[in-house]
Amino acid sequence: MARRFKPEKREVSPDIKYGSLDIQEMINRIMIKGKKSTAANLMYDALAVIEERTGKDPVETFDAALKNVSPLMEVRPRRVGGATYQVPMEVDPNRRKTLAMRWIITAARQRPGKSFGEKLANELMDASTNAGAAFRRREEMHRMAEANRAFSHFRI
Repeated sequence: MARRFKPEKREVSPDIKYGSLDIQEMINRIMIKGKKSTAANLMYDALAVIEERTGKDPVETFDAALKNVSPLMEVRPRRVGGATYQVPMEVDPNRRKTLAMRWIITAARQRPGKSFGEKLANELMDASTNAGAAFRRREEMHRMAEANRAFSHFRI
């Protein structure tokens, strides 16, 4: 069933340290139980670890990771005459970024080992070099879309 109205997008102010909207959105997604300062510290710790290990600008690494993990195609269920088909569709740019951030955070939380800052830094570095669990998730989604290309004429 369709929604009656679409809620308006909230404006996100850039983060304090780097002035990046994407980093601020990531901080908001990392946040648990409204503890934004803790989430910000974790994100900045991760970026500090990235800078220390790679010697490059951590924001560039973060942007590269987001770009590499962002899916271009996804499958969505569509009922046609009693059967449900998985129809491949292009992903909206906002959803693309949302999925990428969600997958990176989930993959970082599932990593074994040290503090969350370390795990997030490792996942971001892996994602920026086309590796890691979040990147595999994207590849999996693209494979599903490719496998169901026969149903692409059922566009929603």
